[in-house]
Amino acid sequence: MDAAGSQVEAECAQYAGQYQNGFITTQGGKLLCSKIIHLIHNNNVKSQVSKVLNECELRMYKSVAFPAIGTGQAGQSPAKVADDMLDAIVEFASKRSVQHLKKIKIVIFQIKMLSDFYVSMKKREDLDSSTRDSWVSLLKSFFWGKKQPTEKKKPMVLEKKVDIAIFQICGESKKNVDATESWIKNLILKEQFEISISDELIENFDERQIDTLADLQKRKHVTIQLENKLSPPCIKISGISRDVCFVSVEVQKMIQKIKDTEEEQSKAELVYNLVEWRYPGSNDSFVAFDKLTNMQLEDAKIAKKPHLTVKINKNNYKVDLNTLQANDDQGKTIYIQRVPKNEGKL
Repeated sequence: MDAAGSQVEAECAQYAGQYQNGFITTQGGKLLCSKIIHLIHNNNVKSQVSKVLNECELRMYKSVAFPAIGTGQAGQSPAKVADDMLDAIVEFASKRSVQHLKKIKIVIFQIKMLSDFYVSMKKREDLDSSTRDSWVSLLKSFFWGKKQPTEKKKPMVLEKKVDIAIFQICGESKKNVDATESWIKNLILKEQFEISISDELIENFDERQIDTLADLQKRKHVTIQLENKLSPPCIKISGISRDVCFVSVEVQKMIQKIKDTEEEQSKAELVYNLVEWRYPGSNDSFVAFDKLTNMQLEDAKIAKKPHLTVKINKNNYKVDLNTLQANDDQGKTIYIQRVPKNEGKL
């Protein structure tokens, strides 16, 4: 109430005793919201959350944020509150009549309480798959907002490597056998090493990268685990230290290559929005170069290079960047165009 300011406090005093359905609504005051719904104390958290959600839908609000209701001075169990709040949200989200409320947030200030809400959500994974998938998708859409459907990427699976070495130890006594076993284990552990590499770009690994990982795993004394369900995705490399370090460097190179490719595509898109290079097509028309070639031509011109070789209809052409004349290997000559898309000249 202190953060909301005196205006909200005055509204609460004005509406005191006039509440219906267990709450009153005031302006947002100094808080970064348009309205505040003040709940009258009630031990039935699920009912309170349901009423607020229905009120938000009725008032056509697009989002709402809840605290962990009842876990403060009311002293309710955080675990029970988590169950009640999530139950109310799932029931509300399941209604086909919901049209306006798009995002629901639960703000938790106490770090220890996070585990209670995590456990509550985890318990629901024990439901049958069809029910689980439905409520998980509903919760995701309301907690993080509805996203446009995207093409599903085929999950990449790296085959597990299992190399088994069997030691048969014979000795004069059990004590000697145990000592030898301990010595062997210590030798193995001294040589063992593990590295974890986490990066969002691992999610973009396709069959080529997976095949490369499989080849590295086959050639080197390592086991590679691809944890692509984590956020960010992670690659765990374990095995003999020298091989783990080698494979780690190779994985970093793969990630960097993807990063460089994405940056190049982004730059090519930007250049294409500024200028378009074209080559002759059919019927006296001109065809735009692909965006990467478009960027290469523009970069070469800016760098004042005299020539650049490009592909046109699968043939190599040497372009004179001053005259825009292009010649292929057979001596054929064509003229290309550079067309700025803004009003000034680049």
